[in-house]
Amino acid sequence: MAEGRARALWERYEPVHDLVYFAPEAHRAADALGLRGFWMGYFALRAAPLGAASPSVVTSCFYVFHPSRVARALPDAWAYAAPEEVLAARLDAMDAAMARLFGTDVVGGTAFTQAADLAWEAAAAADTTGRVLGAANQALDRPKRPAARLWQALTTLREHRGDSHVAVLVGLGLGPVEAMVLKAAAGESDGDFLRETRKWPDEEWAAAEARLRADGRLAADGSLTPAGADLRARTEALTDAAAERPWAVLGAERTERLAVLLEPMAGVVAESGLLPAGNPVGTTRGTGPLGR
Repeated sequence: MAEGRARALWERYEPVHDLVYFAPEAHRAADALGLRGFWMGYFALRAAPLGAASPSVVTSCFYVFHPSRVARALPDAWAYAAPEEVLAARLDAMDAAMARLFGTDVVGGTAFTQAADLAWEAAAAADTTGRVLGAANQALDRPKRPAARLWQALTTLREHRGDSHVAVLVGLGLGPVEAMVLKAAAGESDGDFLRETRKWPDEEWAAAEARLRADGRLAADGSLTPAGADLRARTEALTDAAAERPWAVLGAERTERLAVLLEPMAGVVAESGLLPAGNPVGTTRGTGPLGR
């Protein structure tokens, strides 16, 4: 079971974390703070644990966004709402979103509280050395409300994994656009969706494709070559390995229990229609060893 558990848990907690981007409660919270438009809300809600971070810092941490996409939202967002206001608003929004989606009886139940506590323990065990977003989220206070506690714990785990993934990409010499081209070529995401939402110019996207073809990783038809598939698999395997420590500390039995508790929540979010077509994250729920 240990083999693949980091990925199996990610498949379950990623959809719940993603509510902060796509749930109407999150959009209303951003609007109430005076944040203007989806992207200003996105960057403020996600970057708030870093404090009033500059566009260059957020571009570096988030990795896959063109600098101009970030600069249209930051630092202006901090003139409308201070990071501490954003942090409070996002927890309130996630509290409301989970109560609506999962039901107040579920959110108020003992099993949900158990999930929140197990996730919090796993998140506290994450090694955030060199993982800036993971560290910033891990340093936040433990919420009293179970829904807010669960969401924050899952977010720490998610950003810890994301930081690890960025480190792997840098180590393998894969820039932001090359990484997204490989993800799309693997069938995990829609390339046009990634390029447009991350605001990369056509010519920069085409240049990345050309580099990958020259390196023998991308075929003429845009699919992965065997070398490209091997690189993509190696990238994911290294990311999984770097995200393993929380589950090793939590232990097999309690990790399995958390997976069981998260499974129906992830299913509800997946079936809600809130997550956009094109799957920008690339999860493939249900394929891991904990799949049901």
